[in-house]
Amino acid sequence: MNTQVLRLVPGADLRGALEAASADLARAQGMGAACVITGIGSLTQAVLRYAERAEGTMLAGPLELITLSGTLSADGVHLHGSVADAQGRVLGGHVMAGCVVRTTAEIVLALLPDWQFSRALDAATGYRELVVRPAPPKHNT
Repeated sequence: MNTQVLRLVPGADLRGALEAASADLARAQGMGAACVITGIGSLTQAVLRYAERAEGTMLAGPLELITLSGTLSADGVHLHGSVADAQGRVLGGHVMAGCVVRTTAEIVLALLPDWQFSRALDAATGYRELVVRPAPPKHNT
């Protein structure tokens, strides 16, 4: 397992930056699967989608990014996170576009070279769900 460390700067969209990083890793390193080991930082706002809700909920900041976890592939990311407000109240859910970095976000990714992740529509759930396959063997030339 290799790791990749990202520091996102103020104004970056958390989800968008991880989608871009995932696509870049797929192109540059042939990465077919990765996961978030840890993610912390601060946000000016967050958009989280709660269980059984179709739309995200905007949370005004400042917020602390307490946890971030998820899977990454060239064709999508699936991220969950928790944030705390200035009073220490914690909310969590599905990380949507619109989570804007306030001062920093420090993300550590694990690259999983033995696996290939993709997303496909699952008729039972109605969502694009994770499909896991062993990575194709790499041939040395």
